[in-house]
Amino acid sequence: SRLGILIVRHLKRLERVILGYLEVSDGPEEEARLGILETLQCTIEHAWPRMPCRLPVLLKALLRLLWDVHTERGPTPEPVRAALLHRATQCLILLDRCSQGQVKVLLEGVHSSCEENRVRECLRKVQEST
Repeated sequence: SRLGILIVRHLKRLERVILGYLEVSDGPEEEARLGILETLQCTIEHAWPRMPCRLPVLLKALLRLLWDVHTERGPTPEPVRAALLHRATQCLILLDRCSQGQVKVLLEGVHSSCEENRVRECLRKVQEST
């Protein structure tokens, strides 16, 4: 957040780091994933004009995270899973806002074909956000 809009100078490298952290579980407390979701949220807020071109990659990573968190049967406590789902949903909502609703359009088919209630709930929140 200290860099503000100047974060765009580092977006390419930062994107690789974010994607790497989102892919791998880091134990029951998921501190790294929660932290990287907070970093992504802050990055979207500060570099929003540059986010639409990164939308396909970030959307895919966040949807994969939602699915992985939902289907994982590891020792992660329920409050941690809920926090991960909530932060990922918040990132999706921010991406939708900075891309003028493109996320909602892209998620229409996913929401209607998804049968998992927790994932559907996250997608519903994105669809209903203003």
